[in-house]
Amino acid sequence: MGLGLLFAATAAAAPQPSTCAVQLLQELGWQLEYADIATPLVTPGRPCTRATLAEAQAAGDLRAVLPGDPARAAVAVQGLFDQPATLCAYAFKLGEAARRASQRLAANPGFRFTALQAGWISFGNGAHAQGWTQFRSFGRGYQPLAGNSAALDAFYRGQVRGECGVGRQVAQLATQRELYGDPGFDAAFAPGELSIGTFVTLHDTDSILLGRHAGSFLADGKGVRSAALGRQAFMGVPGFIEHAFSKRFLDDLSNQAENFIVVDVSDQAAHALHAHAGLAYYDRVNRRLWELAQQVQAPGRRGFERLLYERDADALKHLNNDERAVVAQMQALLDDPFYRGFIVYVHPRGVRPIGYHIARLLDRNPRTPFTIDLALHNLHTTLYQRWIAYRLAQCASATNR
Repeated sequence: MGLGLLFAATAAAAPQPSTCAVQLLQELGWQLEYADIATPLVTPGRPCTRATLAEAQAAGDLRAVLPGDPARAAVAVQGLFDQPATLCAYAFKLGEAARRASQRLAANPGFRFTALQAGWISFGNGAHAQGWTQFRSFGRGYQPLAGNSAALDAFYRGQVRGECGVGRQVAQLATQRELYGDPGFDAAFAPGELSIGTFVTLHDTDSILLGRHAGSFLADGKGVRSAALGRQAFMGVPGFIEHAFSKRFLDDLSNQAENFIVVDVSDQAAHALHAHAGLAYYDRVNRRLWELAQQVQAPGRRGFERLLYERDADALKHLNNDERAVVAQMQALLDDPFYRGFIVYVHPRGVRPIGYHIARLLDRNPRTPFTIDLALHNLHTTLYQRWIAYRLAQCASATNR
């Protein structure tokens, strides 16, 4: 049932604001009052720019005075769920869920990625034993076998191998698990909706990420919309770092791209993204970093990672004076708050700032610069609507009981 139908049914049953809807809005952070007015007075503020919900409330965000008349109040309450500020309030929960999910995935040494593995996804103890059933050959498609949460546990504490695209899918699904809690995650989604595999495979499934049940997508590849809204608009959003030149310039095919979800954005990074209107500016900085890297003979396989991310003094000793001057320029570019404060989860690298990945890729594929994009996602459309509808239905069921 869509949100509009759900509210209509509630309004038809009782000509007053749904208690469940009011409670959910308050849980999301709205501070509601009632007065003898005909039109609601809504002060959404800018919650997406805040670090926490408490900070948003302290700043006066998420406030509304609703009409005392029950029918008018019911319409006003429905309208609040369509407010962009409510999406930002939901994003606080989404960010917390993404951080819990990514930390649990990163903490599992059994979730690995190697170039040599049996299929796209390889379950070390067998797929069925870890809660998954295969529907495509060569490990290209799996769905939960008996219980969604139990299946995700394979990635939290089981033995699985998969490349970073699988890691991104699992992180996106694990974020929903953390958002709903295990009972809700098991009840709200059918097994086919949680399919994992190659990205192409997902299009032919009921996947909530890219398949038939994904609904409407938000396209914000260079983060222009998200940068304008503020830091919380990036929470849980999937994306990828990809080679700018053609594949013939790649030396390490296993590191031709890195898929990620965003788990945090610092205040300084958010201001930098806003000032530069998104990610396109940083593609140009990445290109400049790559150009400068051509002038440096970085020591060892992790040379630029050590020089630029770890700031390793021993690695610097291997360079001549001209190279040290170039590295200083590169370090200054990477001191931009975006590179330090835009935090992503990448399998199997864990949770790190985006600057780490840019430095690392200079080592792995030195003949091409890299670009950064956000992927198509439905976190703010279909998945938001489903979570709201689920919470309202859950509350209504408990009330009826």
